[in-house]
This record gives sequence, structure tokens and C-alpha cells, in this order.
Amino acid sequence: MTERPAERHGVLDEEWQEPSTAALGPSGWRRWLSPVLWGWAWLVGELAAERERWVLWIPVGFGGGAALYFALRVEPLWWVGLAAVSVAALLMLGLRRWLAGLLVGLGLLVVAAGFLVAQGEAARVAAPILSRELGSAVVTGRVMAVERRPGALRLTLRDPVISKLKPEDTPKAVRIRVSDKHPPPAPGAMVRLRATLSPPPPPAEPGAFDFQRRAYFMGLGATGFSVGAPEILDAPPVTGWSQTSIWFEQARGHIARRVAATIADPVEASVTAALLNGEEFAIPDATMDAFRFSGLAHLLSISGLHVGIAAGILFYVVRALLALSPWIALRWPIKKIAALFGILSALAYTLLVGAPLPTVRSVLMTGMIMGAVMLDRDPLSMRLVAFAGIATMAMDPEGMLGPSFQMSFAAVVALIAAFEKISEPMAAWRRGFGWFGKSVLYVGGIVLTSVIATLATLPFSLFHFQQIAFYGVLSNMIAIPITSFWVMPWSLVAYALLPFGLEAPALIAMNWGDRAVIATAVFFAGLPWSSITVPAMSAGGFMAVVLGGIWLCAWTRPWRWVGLIAVIGGLATPALVQRPDILVSGDGKLMGVRAASGRLSLSAKAEGRTGESWLQRDGESQAAPPWPLSGRGVDDRLSCDALGCLYRAHGRAVSFIRLPDALDEDCGAVDALIGPVSARACRAPLVIDRWRLRREGAHALYLEAGGIRVDSVRDLRGDRPWTGSAPPRPTLPSGAPRD
Repeated sequence: MTERPAERHGVLDEEWQEPSTAALGPSGWRRWLSPVLWGWAWLVGELAAERERWVLWIPVGFGGGAALYFALRVEPLWWVGLAAVSVAALLMLGLRRWLAGLLVGLGLLVVAAGFLVAQGEAARVAAPILSRELGSAVVTGRVMAVERRPGALRLTLRDPVISKLKPEDTPKAVRIRVSDKHPPPAPGAMVRLRATLSPPPPPAEPGAFDFQRRAYFMGLGATGFSVGAPEILDAPPVTGWSQTSIWFEQARGHIARRVAATIADPVEASVTAALLNGEEFAIPDATMDAFRFSGLAHLLSISGLHVGIAAGILFYVVRALLALSPWIALRWPIKKIAALFGILSALAYTLLVGAPLPTVRSVLMTGMIMGAVMLDRDPLSMRLVAFAGIATMAMDPEGMLGPSFQMSFAAVVALIAAFEKISEPMAAWRRGFGWFGKSVLYVGGIVLTSVIATLATLPFSLFHFQQIAFYGVLSNMIAIPITSFWVMPWSLVAYALLPFGLEAPALIAMNWGDRAVIATAVFFAGLPWSSITVPAMSAGGFMAVVLGGIWLCAWTRPWRWVGLIAVIGGLATPALVQRPDILVSGDGKLMGVRAASGRLSLSAKAEGRTGESWLQRDGESQAAPPWPLSGRGVDDRLSCDALGCLYRAHGRAVSFIRLPDALDEDCGAVDALIGPVSARACRAPLVIDRWRLRREGAHALYLEAGGIRVDSVRDLRGDRPWTGSAPPRPTLPSGAPRD
């Protein structure tokens, strides 16, 4: 066999050449295969170089599996998740000797595990959901939560007995609004009241926020309002974890009362109470709008920021106090003891504020950080976020679909990814600076942190709230230091003094900081262009932003910047989204049509949840002029009389029926007929009557040259346990445990 020159001399002889490619045929496939092979080799090399970051994609796959479960239009059989996990595990074992195959099997296993956990949680929390409105029903139940709102109280009753329902059809919990003119019952009390109950409301339009699904996973089967004062009944006390939950609820009420007794201004008192006990419901709408428009709403919603600050303050205080004694400092591991106190304080604070999802995430991360300190490990790592993400999603899979979870994790992931790159240069600068330089560097760090967190959470604010706060960076630069170095330290002092009734001076000092934060919010919210709304981002665009952002933050090599393309493309989708020409509410009582200007005109004032949601998703703060009772309106596209209205646009005619008398005239003369009446005999090409609305929920219509495209809430959600269209409890195998 001929010996290659490289084999003879250890270097490649320039005279030696590869065999001619002419024998490969006229296609010359090597010419186009070579770049493909080069690209594959480059990709493999990049992946190999990022081996330490592979683990960060485990929570992404887990969340993707859970999202896949929620995206289904029909409830899968009980064994589907188990079968998927089993098949993926067998595939991984079979391919374990091949690295690429092992990774593929592991990825499928993680996705299947997320699907299984979401399916299992849906089965665990399954309970009856009210299927129709109940008027003047007598409701008896135990008060588990009391939410104080301006002008009203909101009671959550557990294990209720409802006069017009059979026990097997009774929801596990109901939420009822009660006038604040009546004395609020204490948490844990057994009450009886007369109330009007309704099923949890479905989405206001296809693709809008699904409170019905959220209520299902919260255990709420009905909402309503009381028509009288609640009557307190004698009942045995609760035991177990319910007693602990009631105790913390009572503590929140006690804190709110002590704050109200100390701080005279109701607005300042409500903000102070929100930061202490997590109840932001009592804050007036005008103040909430100021915080929202200025980009400071996250300060009122107890989140990871508050938990981290509280744990950090207690960590340093305990360590400093122990260090005052040389005997203790030299013999005891005071740093590890302080870390233990930090963990305990984070747990206590989370339970006290009701354990919302961001605080659960933060307490997990805080526990891991303090645990790393106790084990002499690096306390800051992207792997901590990955672990906290998996644990949080496993505890509440549906919660990952909400803005709280997404914005919280987006900010933390972006900050850690950024400071992984700049922490070493900043440490070097700090060593070379004096006190003035260190102060400037600290201010610069606050600015950078605010900018990164604002940019990271912007896509989620666009998707969920359709809102951009232009001065959020500036307002946070002022408000976050005040909160971190004044408000939160004094809140810890107030906590320590509350059991002794000596909290008034601490609350007053804390309120000085709250007053400054409120003033900051009001100032920036009052500036021109403080906040704008934009049309709702498409689901595909949002997915592109999420995956692009994860790609950008999870990797460390230059190929990470490819994710920026996906982020920019997703952020551009609000400008490309086509909004419906016609919207119809699920009960048919509210309708909206598109004016020639592009604005939405409603058949009634947008004072309820549905109308406000439509305008918000349109990117509008107010609607176009409403429908006329008679005559023409909406840029002459709409003509109305006592029987109904006729809308003409894009070559289509749509009739909106007010009274059944209009059916005979309109059924054969329009492209679509809509109204909360029975129109089963109507022969129009498209009929949306009360029966279809009751079955399919809110509708969105798009008038196009080729016809009318229709979307409904049911089209997007399908029939799931939380929609009220399927059995309330997924089918389980014989002998399986039930909650």
C-alpha cells in the first residue's frame, strides 16, 4: 500500500494530493458537503466547549414539557405522561454508550418529566367547578383568607356547603366579595352568608389571560359577592397545616391593623402594609397606576428582591453581633451561623407574605446561597437558578405561565449572566479606587442592574400587560436604594418589635422611605410619555423572545449572540399582529367593532374586565366613540336601530341582533349574524348566537376578502378540566390516590 507523505515525515508533503473528485460524478457533492461538514464540526466544537453549561437547559426542557401539556386541546389519558417518561428513560439507557444519543434521550426524559408533573398536578388539584350562575345561595364555610380592598373585603372560604348544590358538585373553595361596612371575620372563623356565585370567568378573548385555568390550580371553583353581612358560627378549631396557614393569615391582618393605627395617611399606610405583609389589595387604584406607569410596581408585589434583602440584612446583622465577642468569633463558625439565620428569616418572611411564586423562587435560591456559604462553596451560580426553576415549576407548573414567575426569573437570569462577565473587571476596579471611586462604582452598579433588569423583563411586560414604562430605569435608580437601605431594614426592626407592641417608631421611620418611593412613582408617572401601551405580542413572537433570551444567557461563547436575533424578531411582532375586526364577549353582552382609524368601538362602556382587556390588548387607553342607539356611527361603518346594528367593512356585512324580531330580515342578507339570542333556524353563512357563545366562549372575527375567519376561546383552549367542558377530574387508574 502506498504510504502517505505525512506518514513518512510527520508533515504533509505538498506534492501529495487527494484522489481526484471527478470520480464522484458531475454533481461534485463534496463542494457543497464540505461547508456542511465544517458547520457541523464547528457546532460540535462549540457545544463541547460549553459542556459546563449543558445542565442549564434541563429546566428549559422541563418547562417545555409542562407547556406542552397546557397547550393540548384535549386532556390526555392518565398513562400518557408515565408512558412518555418510561420510553424516554429506556431510550436513554439504550443509547448511553453514544454521547449524542445519551443527550437526546436525556432531553426527551426531561421534557416528558415536565409533562408528567403538570398532568399529575392537574389531577391532584381537580375539584368541581361551578357550571352556571347561582343567585341568592346560602354559603357556609371556613374563612382561610381575608383580602382588604378599597370599599370591600374578599373572603376565601374553604370546604363550603352551598344550599343549591349537591356535595359532589360543590367546589373545594370559593371567593366572595363582602362590603367593608361589615366587620371582617377573623381567619379560621366559620361563617354563613347569602351570595350570588358564578363560575371563574374564562378569557375575555381568544389568547387573553385565562383566569379560569389559574383558579382551577388555586382550588377556586366559584367567585361571587355577598348580599348581606356574614354570620359567625360556632365550629371546632382547625388543626395541622391549616392551623399554621390561618395563623400567618391572622398575623397579616394584625400587621395591617397596627400599620393603620400608626400611619394616618391611608395611601402611605396601604403601601407600608403591602411591603410588610404582602397585601397590595388595599392600595388605591390611582397609586397602583402611578407605580405601574413609573415601572415601580414590582416593589409593591412581594418578590425575590424583598426576600433577598431581608435575608441579607439578617445575615450581616447576626454575623456582626456574633463578631462583637472575640471568644465566640474565634471558636464558633459565625459566618455559617449567620447563613442559617438568613435561611430561617427567608422562610419566615415567605410564609408571612403568603408564599407568592416569586418569593418561593427566591427562598429556594436564598437557601442554596446560604447553604453554599455554610459548605464553603461559591454562593452565586447560574446552576442555582436552574435548580430553583425546576423546583418552582414542580411545585406549581401552571404558575410558570404567569408574569410573576417569568419576570422574576428573567431578571435574575439576565443579571447573573451579565455579572458573570463583568464581576472580575469590577472587582479589579474596586481594588484600585478610593472611597470616591468606589461610591461612583456602586452607583454605576445600581444603574447597570436597573438597566439589565428592565430590559430583561420588558418582553414579558409587553406580552402580559402590553405596556412599556419609559422611565423605569431612572425611577428604579432612586427607589431601589431607598427600599434596600432604608425601608427594608426598618421593616425588620418593626417585625422584631411587633410582638411587644413597640413597633410604632420603626413603622414611622419606614414610612418616611415609603413616602419617598411614592413620590418617586407619582413624579415619573406624571411625566410625558411615562408609559405607553402596544398591541399584544403573538404567542410565536413571545416564544422566540424567550428561547432567544435563554440562548443569550445560557451560553458564554460568541455564538450566544445568535439569540439576540430571535429576541429582536419577537419584539417586532406587536407591529405585525392583526387585531380582530369584531370582538364578542362570552355572554354576548359586549361587542366591539374596528373603526377605519383602527381603534375599537364598543357597544357599551369599557368599565368591566372584558372591555378593559380588549382595549389593553389593542394597545389603547380608551375606546373610539361608542355605538349609537340609532343612526350611523363608527366612521359610517355601523348603522343602528332599535332591533340591532349592521356593520360593513372589507366587503362584508355583519348583523348584531338586539331583539329576535330582526332575525327574519337579517338572516338571509348578511355574511354573519351575532347576538345573545337563539338563532338556530337562521340560515346566514355564519351564526354566533347565545348557544354558540355559551359553548365556545368569546369570539374574535377577522373580515377578509376570502371570507370571515373566526377564532373562539374554545378553539384555542379546547376541552380541559378547567374549562368546564370536560369532566372536572381526570380519569385515574383504579386504586390511584386522590387528593
